[in-house]
Amino acid sequence: MNLSDLSPTEQQHRFSSRGVFLKTGPLIFCIRSPIPQVMDSTATLYGAYELAENEDFADFYVMLKYPAGLRKWYHPQVLFDFDGRIPFKPLPASQAFPMLEWGMNWCIANHCHQWLIIHAAVVEKDGQGVILPAPPGSGKSTLCAALVGRGWRLLSDELAVIDPASGKLIPVPRPVGLKNASIDIIRQFLPAATLGPKCKDTRKGTVAHMAVSAKDCVNPQWVQPRWIVYPKYEAGSETLLEPHGKGDSLVQLASNSFNSQVLGSQGYETLARLTAATDAFDFRYSKLEEAIHIFDRLCAGGKGLARAE
Repeated sequence: MNLSDLSPTEQQHRFSSRGVFLKTGPLIFCIRSPIPQVMDSTATLYGAYELAENEDFADFYVMLKYPAGLRKWYHPQVLFDFDGRIPFKPLPASQAFPMLEWGMNWCIANHCHQWLIIHAAVVEKDGQGVILPAPPGSGKSTLCAALVGRGWRLLSDELAVIDPASGKLIPVPRPVGLKNASIDIIRQFLPAATLGPKCKDTRKGTVAHMAVSAKDCVNPQWVQPRWIVYPKYEAGSETLLEPHGKGDSLVQLASNSFNSQVLGSQGYETLARLTAATDAFDFRYSKLEEAIHIFDRLCAGGKGLARAE
């Protein structure tokens, strides 16, 4: 059963009582909230996700709630509750759904130490995984959304989750977070995509989220990483893919990892094997059509690939 199979009344009842037990990859989140924005946005963006059959267990129990006292009514705020603890400062109530998404990322990055976790988007096509590590403002999520809208499978927009034993990428697909100008760019580029409402004045500017396709929500297949691509959007630039040194790539991946130090030698060895098993590139782009063309050629085994033709 998927979340969308429940009636709006039943969804509201579950959110307000025992919670909605959502499956995302191998993880189960129990989400509770009385806040209409959280219920409505979750129903829109997670409608195709499976509900856990066994509601006696979840990996993470989270709740978005109003603080006690006047803050529920005067300049209302929202709190992220994780297992009865409040790990973050409150945010304006208008930012409740983005706070849920950020909190879910935090749960995975800070507690799933059975895996190596890197701050990166991950997409896949024909059984070949591409890891896209990049700092904020690089166009990573815009590129990720465009690729997913044109046939690539989303494994994650924010977290590359790697099994140390096999070296494979584990899918934990959730809505793609878009910021500022990227929101309207993707609305125009992918008019059929489902986007949630814009949320303004967050710490990241204006944000909105793009729903994952139904087929990506329920595909549990782990993927062998094939490439590491460091994207950078530059207005007016030509589309260019250039080799990136493996040594420098190892350093960058380590600096983008959330938990390699926690894993110790296992974390470093996993990073080293990942670097050795993949080809790394720097990627500069300004036009999404050309960017997708380059990625499709890369997946198809294009030789001497350097720039859009």
